[in-house]
Amino acid sequence: MDIIQAIEIFAFVTGVAYVILEILQKNAMWVVGILTGVACSYSFGVQHLWASMGLNIYYVVVSVWGLYEWSKDAARVNAPSPSGNSEGDTPASSSSTIHLRHLDRRTALLSGIIFILGTTALYFILKAMGDPSTLLDSVVTVLSAIGTWWLAKSYPSQWIIWIVADVLSSLMCFLSGMHWMGVLYLLYFASAIYGYCHWIRRGKWVE
Repeated sequence: MDIIQAIEIFAFVTGVAYVILEILQKNAMWVVGILTGVACSYSFGVQHLWASMGLNIYYVVVSVWGLYEWSKDAARVNAPSPSGNSEGDTPASSSSTIHLRHLDRRTALLSGIIFILGTTALYFILKAMGDPSTLLDSVVTVLSAIGTWWLAKSYPSQWIIWIVADVLSSLMCFLSGMHWMGVLYLLYFASAIYGYCHWIRRGKWVE
């Protein structure tokens, strides 16, 4: 086993842990995300998939902000009610409650603009750099960047973005011969479907 395969297996293991913690909405997810992001950025870099490499570096940076956002929302959800009784007295609002935010129109519109402009610009940049999977790499990178932003803000709709991005990521990995990573993204795809249902069923709206 060479170093590349070892890193891909490491990314696979931490990636599985990441998605489980994401579904349960545990703050430890962001710490695991940093480890996964570092490993994946190296793997994609070796394959010259520059956008996906940069995306994983972005994941590492956003993980710090995401940890702050989730900690803040969790504190609001579990804060004592004005009557003096803790909202955590009921099962639906225990310390394990998943906190949710409504996706506002401004954010949705801005995300749409970022996707169109970002994908177009990235396509030509990657084409000039000789990226072997220009279109897929561009679409996946921009979708995943938006999905991570929405994840940090606890928007349930982020799961929809990941469903699409994970299918495309898996395809790109298999075409590039990154089979461990391809399987990982298929696992992410299945987990995203379950995650969406779990968040909607167990979540509590912050706003």
